[in-house]
This record gives sequence, C-alpha cells and structure tokens, in this order.
Amino acid sequence: MLNVTNATLHYGAAQALRGVSLSADKAKITCVLGRNGVGKTSLMRAIVGHHRLTSGEIAFEGKALDRSAAYDRARSGIAFVPQGREIFPLLTVKENLETGFAPLKRADRNIPEHVFELFPVLKTMLSRRGGDLSGGQQQQLAIGRALVMRPKLLVLDEPTEGIQPSIIKDIGRAIRFLRDTAGIAILLVEQYLDFCRELADEVNIMDRGLIVHSGPAADLDDPEVRKFLTV
Repeated sequence: MLNVTNATLHYGAAQALRGVSLSADKAKITCVLGRNGVGKTSLMRAIVGHHRLTSGEIAFEGKALDRSAAYDRARSGIAFVPQGREIFPLLTVKENLETGFAPLKRADRNIPEHVFELFPVLKTMLSRRGGDLSGGQQQQLAIGRALVMRPKLLVLDEPTEGIQPSIIKDIGRAIRFLRDTAGIAILLVEQYLDFCRELADEVNIMDRGLIVHSGPAADLDDPEVRKFLTV
C-alpha cells in the first residue's frame, strides 16, 4: 500500500534521511524503531506531506505522491497522529473529532461508532475541551480524530510517549482491531520496545537517517539487532 524508495531529506545543510526505503502493507503493522534524532519523525512527516523530499519517491496504492500536498494525501486515505498529539485545546472533544471531516465527502461526515467502541471515554467527554483532558485521553482523541477520516493508512508517531500503562494497553488493543478487523495499513514509530514487539508484523530500525535493519518482529530478540537500539 505504501512504498518509500531511496528517500533523502535535508533541512538546509543538514541531512535527515539518507536513501531510506520501506513499505507498509494492508492489514499489517509496520514498526519503525530507533534512538532519538535518527530521522523517524522526519520520515513520517515526509510520508504525510509535511516535509518535501530532496530526492526519492513515496508511492501510495501504486501512485507516486511526488509533490502532493498534505491535504491531498489525507483525501487519498493517509491519516497522521503526530508526536505530541497536537489536538486543539480550546475546541471540545466533539469539535476535535469533527476536524477529521475535512477530507471527506459531505455524505460521509459523521463520527464512526467504532471510535467510541475503541475509546469509550471520548463519548462521555464530548462537550469537554480538549485541553482539559489528561495526556492519555488526548492521545485517544488524536487517534480518534484520525479514524474519523476513514484512513487506509494510519501513521502513528510515538503514541505511547508519556502515557500511563492502562491507556497504552487500550491503544494497543485499538491498533490490533484496526489491523485485524478494519484491514488498515499501520505505520508505527515507537521507542517502547515491548509495545512494538507485541504488535508489529514487520520492524525497521533507523540509525543516522538510514534503515539499518528490516525484518519480522521476532528479530527484536536478536542481540545483533538490539544493539542498534541501545543508548
């Protein structure tokens, strides 16, 4: 569903990505791991259209995205849950969810019931402002907002960062449901190794702007692979 080929990305003279290639398939969870500052977030933002590649190609469902704007990628079925959540703190939970309507046709502008089945707390807090929610509840809201878009590909950038263990479990169950029941392709950036090991079908490890290892999640038990993740 998603193919990234030889992606390079610069910020001025600094190079963030150095010929990165990876793929994400329908009904699979592809995890991207690595230390801080190795280019994971830069790669995700390039995929969703927030950063423009210096060279290389990103293709979605066989179509090259080239210089497509972020909103065009959203309309094509790519949804993004950014690191830090980036919900609208002064809007209510309901209004935050409704911002996911933007890429949809008018007839599809409703909140799918499975959003509330996955995250029941959101239904009880529809009139509460987003900024009044806990960090974990805001993360659930950010994922719910992305699901309102009916994505084919869901890109999650460190969804467990700063989240209490009980909500991490809820997020893990939601990701499994989206893979197994909805058949969504999921691209997951994560530093929580156990979370990735439990969920991922495929893992890609980044170091200094490169993919240094790709393979099944079971590879994370190999000491030669884990050395790329030690500080």
